[in-house]
Amino acid sequence: MRVSVLLAAVAAGGLFASIAGAQAEVPEAQAARLGQDLTPVGAEKAGNADGSIPAWTGGLTSAPEGIGFKGDGVYPDPFASDPVLFTVDKSNAEKYAETLTPGQKAMMAAYPDYKLNVYQSRRTCALPQAVYDATRKNAATASLGGGGDSLSGILMGVPYPLPFNAYEIVWNHNLRYRGYKLARTFASAAPTRTGYFTPIIVKDEAIFDYASPENKNFEQLDNVSLRYIQETLSPARRAGQLLLVHETVDPKKGDRRSWQYTTGNTNSAPRVQRTSAVAYDNPQIYSDAMSTADSFDVFSGPLDHYNWTVTGREERLVAYNSYKLSAPNLKYTDIIKAGHLNQDLIRYEKHRVWAVEAALKPTERHVYHRRVAYFDEDGGNMVGGELYDARGGLWRVQEAQIIQYYDVPTCFNASDVVYDLVEGRYVVQNLKNEEKGVDFHADRLTDGMFVPDELRRRMNKR
Repeated sequence: MRVSVLLAAVAAGGLFASIAGAQAEVPEAQAARLGQDLTPVGAEKAGNADGSIPAWTGGLTSAPEGIGFKGDGVYPDPFASDPVLFTVDKSNAEKYAETLTPGQKAMMAAYPDYKLNVYQSRRTCALPQAVYDATRKNAATASLGGGGDSLSGILMGVPYPLPFNAYEIVWNHNLRYRGYKLARTFASAAPTRTGYFTPIIVKDEAIFDYASPENKNFEQLDNVSLRYIQETLSPARRAGQLLLVHETVDPKKGDRRSWQYTTGNTNSAPRVQRTSAVAYDNPQIYSDAMSTADSFDVFSGPLDHYNWTVTGREERLVAYNSYKLSAPNLKYTDIIKAGHLNQDLIRYEKHRVWAVEAALKPTERHVYHRRVAYFDEDGGNMVGGELYDARGGLWRVQEAQIIQYYDVPTCFNASDVVYDLVEGRYVVQNLKNEEKGVDFHADRLTDGMFVPDELRRRMNKR
């Protein structure tokens, strides 16, 4: 079994497989396990030994009755009546040490009131049947070469449902299904140490080209996996800033393409210009320099600056089914507090994750010399991570709060946060409590809207 071979290699002391050449396709006997003892995306169907992780029984594919779902992109909590099973904090962290990440332990050491409220684990992740069908095909045809950047034989579904190395696991995150055309408005905030913040409200739209039902093969993408446009709505000093990104797959075939229009520049006339600042370790927009461009969406972009290895498959407490944090009755002041988010609003569950480590290549430069990332087996989402500086010290901690968008269906981060342990501050992205719901059926989006001229059109309308 491909997965079992990978786990055996990890147990033996590390990743055994080189990705210099293309990986062999999965034998049909192993691909046939999808939907049998494995879920359609390659996770173990069975629960764990003590029952704290249940078996996957199909996930949540529609809104449960009686929760008040209106189909407007706002997702009521299907599990609002679930009680807290136990709480982990600094006083009892040692008891639960095996299920805590180093980042969570560091947060408890830094903030005495930081805690994890742990609930019943629910394996809600599910995807459309068309994505499952595409995943089954990918299992038989997918390959990976070029140092982990050359993908082929994949389309729409999970690229590598039976992963052979860390690169395939990370690609499963980068190309995970989030619908085809999406539009939303969200808030980002970087509070001071005392908790003061001014929310930055952003409208963004995306076409996930990899998920297009019209594509016939991977080559048809022309190395572009998604197109993304972002417009800042407030505060006034930032309103009107525009960003356009074409996310590429293989950096050897072409870098990420991005254009921006920034207001308030008195040194030159306003104009749309090509930029290389939205990649790798350049500061992420709106993060107050507490996060990097490749930490947008927890991780995004090429893998080529690091050597990636799998360190294990682990049972961890992760922010999962955290609908309470997304509730529309909350104000941002209810969520954003000094030091960290309001932990009473975040639901934690035990789930199996792939633990992956990235070590900076000697030939590359990046502010993070080592990264550790955790990927949920059911959805492929990166659910958390640790970021280390050049001296080997733990610098920043990442967390993604996952929910199942049950009417699509798909599961990914409803919000995410980067905690800077040095600054004693953090940046949170994608809060939507005071905004409109997510539109997963943004059919109005067209190819002609994701070109530099669209930025000029919007700029001239102001």
